[in-house]
Amino acid sequence: MRSRSILIAALLASSLLQAQQTQQPAYKSDPKFQKIWEQAQQDARRTNTLAIALDEFRKANKIAGGQCVECIISVMKLQFKVGDYANAAATAVQLDSLVTAKPDKAYAESWHGTALFYAAGDKPKPAKLEDAHAAFAAAISNGSREPVTFFYDGRTLALLHRDEEARADFQHYLDIAPANDRGRSRVAHFLADPDLARQKMAPPFTVVTDAGRTFNLDDMNGKVVLIDFWATWCGPCNEELPNVKKIAADFANDPFELISVSWDSNESAWRQFIAKNGMTWNQYRDADHKLSDAFAINAIPHYFTIDSDGVLRAEVLGSGNDVEGRLKKLVAKAREAAAASAAKAPSQPANLGN
Repeated sequence: MRSRSILIAALLASSLLQAQQTQQPAYKSDPKFQKIWEQAQQDARRTNTLAIALDEFRKANKIAGGQCVECIISVMKLQFKVGDYANAAATAVQLDSLVTAKPDKAYAESWHGTALFYAAGDKPKPAKLEDAHAAFAAAISNGSREPVTFFYDGRTLALLHRDEEARADFQHYLDIAPANDRGRSRVAHFLADPDLARQKMAPPFTVVTDAGRTFNLDDMNGKVVLIDFWATWCGPCNEELPNVKKIAADFANDPFELISVSWDSNESAWRQFIAKNGMTWNQYRDADHKLSDAFAINAIPHYFTIDSDGVLRAEVLGSGNDVEGRLKKLVAKAREAAAASAAKAPSQPANLGN
């Protein structure tokens, strides 16, 4: 569970309902509070000052007598951002103790469950998963209508091997999520096969490539995927480019997709580079690093290999690694699976004419 799901963005972007905002608290007019609140917000926007922002939001809450809901939410979101899930869970409990309206308690409990889910780690103990499920159940009992609540509760139940309950959550997700929801394909796969929800999955994402193609990781339909994080200005990435080009050529006729995700901020330089070097496969420029953040990476070149079921099989950092060797095994298995599926398919009746 190392990689953070993009579905967390649904939580990070959400906010408490107006129940907490019907009356202006006195602390908001305090100059000391206003000053540190503004500084905390500025520091929260910069990666290298997140720890400072956390401290500032806590100080702002102290000035507010511990009653600043916005401060607590900001602390919790930053704890999620830096991967401090154990403390994020404690902060969610603190938030839950401050709010009274059911929708707001559902919001806090959903955060609590998600934090516990990630804090449990890659080999979670059943007791920790039961705690996460209890938090999600509390959110649902308080009327949560957020698809993300059912997504994480479903995954939690799947890890507990309570597959029918997990399926019910995944079905509920599909019933309430909008048609353009980024997680729908992933959840449909989980509904069909809850075992996939127990695997280490790559974060779901949909991007539009330089050629205008919509690339949805969960719609690869039995293909192996290689995600290549790079940049034109990265020396080791340039050293790896011949290997990446060879991979693109060698697997061109196989159940395989390659997408290169660039850190370039200069779009013109990026487009010129990929044209000059004949990089004709899927190209995407991750200028705001949102996709990179979802994969929790901070160095390039960086590769992720994903099998035909969408399971994250390997993470490779740096140059000089045998990425192609890993792909050969995965592609061979994908071919075997496709052949087995074709063999099981019912034969078509002969066309006897009229």
